[in-house]
Amino acid sequence: QLAAHASILQRPALGIELSPQRAQASAKNMQIVARQLKAESKPWFKESRILAGDGTDASGALEVLRGHIDAPVALLHLDPARPRNSRTHGLDEMQPSLDDVFAAWKPYFAEHPRGPALLLDLSPRLTAVQRNKVEALVDNIWPGLGRTWVWTSRGRGRVDRLALWLGAASSEGVARRFVRIPPRLGDEPLVLSTALESDEETFPKPNVYPPKRGEYVSILDAALLESGLVSTWLEGVSKEGMGRWASVDGRRPQLHHDHPLQPVKRSDNLLIQATGKVVALIREPLSDQSIDGLVEIALEHNMKSLTLRLNMDPADQPKWQGSLDRQLSRRHGERDGFVAQHPSGDVLLLCVCHSES
Repeated sequence: QLAAHASILQRPALGIELSPQRAQASAKNMQIVARQLKAESKPWFKESRILAGDGTDASGALEVLRGHIDAPVALLHLDPARPRNSRTHGLDEMQPSLDDVFAAWKPYFAEHPRGPALLLDLSPRLTAVQRNKVEALVDNIWPGLGRTWVWTSRGRGRVDRLALWLGAASSEGVARRFVRIPPRLGDEPLVLSTALESDEETFPKPNVYPPKRGEYVSILDAALLESGLVSTWLEGVSKEGMGRWASVDGRRPQLHHDHPLQPVKRSDNLLIQATGKVVALIREPLSDQSIDGLVEIALEHNMKSLTLRLNMDPADQPKWQGSLDRQLSRRHGERDGFVAQHPSGDVLLLCVCHSES
């Protein structure tokens, strides 16, 4: 990333790694990038430096650049080290600590009407409480500094990157942003933004109703919910806005609604794990004995495939899904469907995919 910043902006960069070995590797990477770009004689490369240290000696680090360049810091990009096996992802586990780095570098930023520019790469697993603590650390040094939280996901309901853009690096009027990276290179990412800051304002709350035939069920991207941008997205694809949330936790957030979702762009489909109309309510738990009965009900609705989209023992999933696939493939159905679990009780929802309903 350091080489990308320096080469694109055509500015010298100063990198600091905790590990001397990582510092040497970073310097080598910078050299490789410059060679590939045929930029080894360019000032951005010749004046860049990679150091080993904890990043809290700002004056000492900048002294290395004296004689080559004497300019204020345009952007501080901080990616603190975190234990690989951490369960808490607490702020006290970060190295170096955020407040120490902020205090050390505060005097050296370039002046800007919106304050210093910082980019913090943080653990994707930070909770709302931990994010608030990060903001408090920022406010201790720069009260009221502009900020934009950005959640980035490559799919599977996971947040792959959580970043906080601060000051001149933040987007005015944007408190949160969600970026879904498409699976195919060259496709445009899906980007959603909102000015709303509070989790209370942006995170849906479960509101469980009894399931009913004829309603629609959508299992949406869990990372989208975590970002607090789901209401923004639903405004563009649903007549009902937030609908009825049966479940907001875990890998399969479940939304019930009376009208089908209407994706506007192809990328909207990246945020939908499954969506369809409920055609049957099954009050028998899934088991080795009930699979054949599930097949018969699916055939009554002319289904050619049925995907299990519910929590189950990992040992059972391939066995039951395989049985469904084998039996339905021989019966010449025409519609695709899925099975979801209603959160209130042992009720399975047999759904026909929206494109088939």
